[in-house]
Amino acid sequence: MIPTVVYAIPAFVLLVVVEALSYRFLPDDDERGYELRDTVTSMSMGAGSQVIAVPWKVATIVVYAAAYTAVPWHLSPSSGWTWLLLFFGDDLAYYAYHRAHHRVRVLWASHVVHHSSLRYNLSTALRQTWTPMTGLPFWLPLALLGVPPWMILVEQAVSLVYQFFLHTERVDRLWRPVEWFFNTPSHHRVHHGSNQVYLDRNYGGILIIWDRLLRTFEPEGERVVYGLTKNIGTYNPVRVAFHEYAAAWRDVRAAARWRDRVGYVFGPPGWSPRQPVR
Repeated sequence: MIPTVVYAIPAFVLLVVVEALSYRFLPDDDERGYELRDTVTSMSMGAGSQVIAVPWKVATIVVYAAAYTAVPWHLSPSSGWTWLLLFFGDDLAYYAYHRAHHRVRVLWASHVVHHSSLRYNLSTALRQTWTPMTGLPFWLPLALLGVPPWMILVEQAVSLVYQFFLHTERVDRLWRPVEWFFNTPSHHRVHHGSNQVYLDRNYGGILIIWDRLLRTFEPEGERVVYGLTKNIGTYNPVRVAFHEYAAAWRDVRAAARWRDRVGYVFGPPGWSPRQPVR
């Protein structure tokens, strides 16, 4: 079974090359552009994530299929209403997944990979986790609603392809109604910012309405500083993939009390017994 997004990879690579060339011939002093080692790391992370995705998608669809067959109601894939429900359901599931992966350290250890670059360009979109297993529970309710598993995977791929185009500094703000309802490059630049005002904001996938409704929205204002609050200083893909798991394990081993060990694993990133906030 080949993940649907694999078929988009040649287009992704071509667009990365086009954007990189645009910086070469149309440089902008306010935009950081590309750096070879950073881009190679992002590409390596993307390649590794797709290798892992093949067996994991098989396991995922088995779980979703089991949930789907366990319920007595099944929604028809030929109905437009099913696809509409799936669109909003998938996007809400992504918001919940994304927010949880920023607020729970053991989940953040998987997602931090995507935020580890000091650059923000289309190659950054390919910097994906090698531990995708933490995402499975967030889409399981869709199967329990009677959505066929293959439809869930297709919609996930649609969302991922859409989000690829958000990772660019070459696009400024769009038409105001688009900016109000949809996630855009401007909104997602905020999400990748390490500025204090931008932390844990704009979790949306395709839509930005969940952030507006749940008060996690922040418009782009001050210049975005990309990367982490404590950058890792490496281009080694293995270290990028697993550095936060290693850091969490060191904190757990050094903790004297069980409640502190639990806090280091399930508290927010940056939690400590004396400083329970990021």
